[in-house]
Order: sequence, then C-alpha cells, then structure tokens
Amino acid sequence: MTTATPAGSPPASSRTPGTDNRPDSRPGIRPGRLLAVVLAAQFMALLDVFIVNVAAPTLRAELHASGAALQLVIAGYTITYAVLLITGARLGDRYGHRRLYLVGLAVFTLASLACGLAGGTGELIAFRLVQGAGSALMIPQVLGLIQRTFTGESRARALGVYAAVLSTGAAAGQVLGGLLVSADLFGTGWRPVFLVNVPVGLVLLAVGRKVLPRDDSHARGRTRGLDLPGLILLGGAVSLFTVPLVLGQEYDWPLWSWLSLAGSAVLLALFRGYESRLARRGGTPLIAPRVLRHPGMGLAVFRILTVMAINSGFLFALTLHFQGALGYSALRAGLTFVPTALVFGAVGLTWRRWPARWQPALVPAGFALAAVASLAVGLLLRDDGNGGVWVFVAYAGVGVGLALGFSPTLTRALATVRPEDAADAGGLLTTVTQLGQVSGVAVFGTLFLNRLEEVGAPGAYTSGDALLVCAYALAAAGVLGAVSGLVRMRR
Repeated sequence: MTTATPAGSPPASSRTPGTDNRPDSRPGIRPGRLLAVVLAAQFMALLDVFIVNVAAPTLRAELHASGAALQLVIAGYTITYAVLLITGARLGDRYGHRRLYLVGLAVFTLASLACGLAGGTGELIAFRLVQGAGSALMIPQVLGLIQRTFTGESRARALGVYAAVLSTGAAAGQVLGGLLVSADLFGTGWRPVFLVNVPVGLVLLAVGRKVLPRDDSHARGRTRGLDLPGLILLGGAVSLFTVPLVLGQEYDWPLWSWLSLAGSAVLLALFRGYESRLARRGGTPLIAPRVLRHPGMGLAVFRILTVMAINSGFLFALTLHFQGALGYSALRAGLTFVPTALVFGAVGLTWRRWPARWQPALVPAGFALAAVASLAVGLLLRDDGNGGVWVFVAYAGVGVGLALGFSPTLTRALATVRPEDAADAGGLLTTVTQLGQVSGVAVFGTLFLNRLEEVGAPGAYTSGDALLVCAYALAAAGVLGAVSGLVRMRR
C-alpha cells in the first residue's frame, strides 16, 4: 500500500491506471520468504479473533461477564483495529512498512501477554483494545508489502494466498481455541488462547528483522501528511457506529444508542466533504476521493462488509448454540467449523482458474449460495439436534458462498486501482473488513442473544428457534449481496 516508486521503474504518470509494467517482483528481495513472514502475522492476528470466539462461553462463565462485556472482549479488538487501521497504513507510507510492521507486531505480542494475565473483565477489555491498536499498525503493512513487492500476475497470486490465509486463520483459530480451552492447561482455562501469541510473535519479530526489506528513506509516499482532522472525523464516525452496536442490546437500545448511530452518519458525511475539499486544495487526504469514486469501489465496500458480517455473525451465534444448547466441548465446537473454513480457503486459491464464462457470475452466485446454506443450517439445527451429515454440507456451502463473495471482490478491487492509490484502497477495504466483523457480531449476535434470553419462559424460544431467526437474517443479508452482484454484472 505504498506510493513509493521503486528505482528503475517508470514514473507513475507514464503508466496506465490500474496496470503496472514492472517485473513481477523487486530485485534483491526473496518474495517467497517475505510473503511467508507477513502472512504469518496476518494469520496470527486473524487467529486471535476466532480463537477468542470459540472461548467466549468459558470467558463468560469464569469471568462472570455480561453479554455486553463478552461482546466487548470479542469486538473491542476489532473496534480499535478498525478506527486506527487507515492511519496505520498512512504511517507505513510515511515511516516505512518494515518499521511499522515490527512496531505493531511488538505491541500486539505484549498486549497478548497482558490479556493472558488479566485479572478481570475490565482489564481484559482494555488490553484487547491495545491488541487492536497493535494490529492496526501491523496488518496494513501486510498488503503494503505485497503491493510494493509483487506486480502483475504474481501480485494476483499473492492476493489469492492472502485471501486463503484469512480462512485458514479462521479454521485454525476455532480448532486451536477449542483445543486449548478443553485442555485447561494447568488450570488456566481461557488464558492460553492469548498467551499462545507470545512465542509466535517473538519468532516473527526475530525473523522479520532479517527477511523484510529495508525501508527506502527517500520514498515519495513518506512525505504525505497524516491528515489528523480526517483521522479524528473518521475515528469518531467509526466509534459512534460500533459502540452502540456492541452495547445497545445490553441496555435495551436506549435513546443514546440511536443518537450515536445518527451522529456516525453525520461525521461520515463531514469526513467525505472535508477530504474532497482537502484534495482540491492540493492536500493529502486520509483516503483519496478518487479511490472512493473508482468504478466498482462502492460496490466492493458493500460486498466485503456484507461477507464479513455474515461470517462473524454465523460463527458467533453457532458457537454459543453449540456450547450452550448442544453441550459441545470447546474443541468439538471448533472442529465443527473446519469444513466452512477449509472450503473458503480452497475456493480463494482456485477461483481464478475456473472457466472464464463463470467469472461474471461468481459473486452473485456466491452470495446466493451463502444465503441458502445459512438458512439450511438454521432449519437443520432448529430442534436442538446435531443436524446429521447434511449440516456439514450446509457448513461447506456457507464457506464456498462467502469465499466467492469475498475473494474475487478483494482481488479485483485492489488490482484495478492506480499504483499510487494502493495504500488508500488497501486501508479502506481492510477497515471495511473489520467493520463487517464487528457489525456481524453486534447485529446477528444481538438478534440471537435477545431470543436466547427468553429461553425457559412459557412459550419462549428454544436455542434452536433463536438460531433459526438468526439464520433468516443471515440469509436476507446474503440475498442483498446477491442482488448487488447482479447489478454489477449487468453493468
């Protein structure tokens, strides 16, 4: 996501927008090793999201956490991640991707240690916020280093591996989280799900210092300002949007939560107006307006937001249902999600090799499949049974559908922007990815928890009924994604 022009390449103005005439990778760099190191950090950060998700019931029991506190433990990480992510991308442009990657990794590793040693819910939430800040510094540099190192066909392949790592991290998080919680190592309960990051982070810090290329102190992108007013407006808009989503259900959606959501929309409008005026004056906006106006970018934002919301809501609701109504152990609950994540990864790696005549229909078909499969999961588990073999087919259908909605969208959006806009586009789409995750936990998780609280009352919902209501909502979101894809295909 850097705007720097490597030595020996033609100036940006001489290139056709959306293309790059450089070799497939920069000379003097071993791209395979670099990709392995940066994607290992991406893997660890994503692992942390899902490893905590499967540990949620244990956290709730051992810390006596309320529903809002539990959501903050899970989503608090994502809130600071989303708020600071674009700034992390800009800091990488200004001070160097290598430097910011290593600083963010160090912050993330130390915060993971603090989370594992936390003495209560308040401390855990605070350290999760710091973890999110570390990820916001580290993760934008992953796409930045990919964009800086790879071009042409090799960039498309690298982005395909990046998309596959997202799903692999999800699967590993569910399984490893379940294994660690079930093992209850030395009576530590949920704590190893955070402490496992510490040795991995230390190894990546040592290897990263040797493998990552030195930052070019003369890089043009590093002269851009940080746009602090834009950061404040965007950070305020994201905060006002996410906080009521996380806390609203716990407090029965008071007036302040609705005012906060309205305030978020106002600040977002002010942010867009300010950024446009700044660009016209020759300044350096946080997100270049031409990125937002880039053909298909608005649709890409909607698709990625929808995919990640469906994914996180699906995992959150099912985890609580499995370990609550069905009495699954944390390990069994984690293993249940493996088909979804593995097919997501397989599709993310292979969709570009599918027949050319299929390509225009992949995104709408993927969303439609995710809608049908989500609804099938809800119907199969409605009676609080295990759903039999067909439920695993439905899980796999969700994975295939979400992969087709996500991978082509991300790859095409990043592949068609100007090289000098790669940082802003990557930061925007990664921020949207995180907002989608927190929105899914808040919206679909709230829908499930509201019904779940009524379990046991006369005529109340069972956990399976609550899950079915959530499945209907997930299917509706999938239909919206399918319609958006059809609109783009007709254009």
